Amino acid sequence: MTRSIPFNRPYVAPDALARIEQALHARHFSGDGPATKQCHEILSAAHNGAGALLTTSCTHALELAALLLDLVRDDEVIVPSFAFTSTVNAFVLRGARPVFADVRPDTLNLDEKRIEELVTERTRAICLIHYAGVAAEMESIGRIAKAHDLEVVEDNAHGLFGKYRGAPLGTFGTVSALSFHETKNFSCGEGGAIIVNDRALFDRAEVLREKGTNRAAFFRGFVDKYTWVDVGSSYLPSELLAAFLLAQLERREEIQQRRRQIFERYQRELSSWASQNGVQLPCVPNDASPAYHLFYMIFPDLDSRTRAIQALRGRGVQAVFHYLPLHLSPMGQRFGQARGDCPVTERVSDGLLRLPFFNELTDAEQSQVIDAVTSVTV
Repeated sequence: MTRSIPFNRPYVAPDALARIEQALHARHFSGDGPATKQCHEILSAAHNGAGALLTTSCTHALELAALLLDLVRDDEVIVPSFAFTSTVNAFVLRGARPVFADVRPDTLNLDEKRIEELVTERTRAICLIHYAGVAAEMESIGRIAKAHDLEVVEDNAHGLFGKYRGAPLGTFGTVSALSFHETKNFSCGEGGAIIVNDRALFDRAEVLREKGTNRAAFFRGFVDKYTWVDVGSSYLPSELLAAFLLAQLERREEIQQRRRQIFERYQRELSSWASQNGVQLPCVPNDASPAYHLFYMIFPDLDSRTRAIQALRGRGVQAVFHYLPLHLSPMGQRFGQARGDCPVTERVSDGLLRLPFFNELTDAEQSQVIDAVTSVTV
């Protein structure tokens, strides 16, 4: 009997229960306990010493970023149309206007050649994602941002431990955001983190994250009582979630090595079939070291992608599509862009299919997926 293979199977590290038990025995269940601090240390070290703060989601990390940048109504933020809604909502909630840019046809990252034509006197920031954990073209984007005095926000939900020209993803912008949703390489069910590369902003990030209070300074002994000093919200995850996450971060090298094996096997064993059928596989530029977050294929059109999903399902393999173009969504249409403005995004969205990819995908399961894919006729 053919085994059904899900698109994702959440990972539980062997030490997860032990870490949670430590938190239970310590009787510190709210945020910023010992496990949270250990996560902060690991994430800070992974980002060249930048300030790291766990949040309840990547969405909230992006909202914190928008608060830190002091965006106001009618400011503009350039964002890729091929992205998740959180990438845009964080700025729209501040009253800012998203300006949708197209993506590159090779990496599916923000097309650096399309940015300057979108810059106006109201542009305040560029927000990008490192799609599939493959670096965007950060040198060019950084040069454009500097020339126009713009902030850069990295939505690095896919890219933890990935690199661009040897430097960690998430260290190029003023701030970056991480995701620890259950579909990510490292997860605690729901969770995220903000990475603050501008140290002058870190103290304020702590305040915003702590409901607008200087509670963190109080616990360090810098003030004798804490009070309301700024806007903010409650962005601290439970210590129990941090403990679950910590058990995975402690196995980061093992996890990333396995994901690299899965990614490279897909790439190696599907390349001939893909070439024969006009299907595009992930592109990894020479200056990028990917985070191995997902593996995708781009079919020629929507019909062939739909048939492929159905064929794989018939062989017990769950494959899914990904983002719909934000500029064509009901909400996106409020900001005035139209079909044809981001042609690569529109084409890619119709054709992209994601294969099962999770930490504990076995060799036998991957063989079943590969056999199912190569049986598809486009």
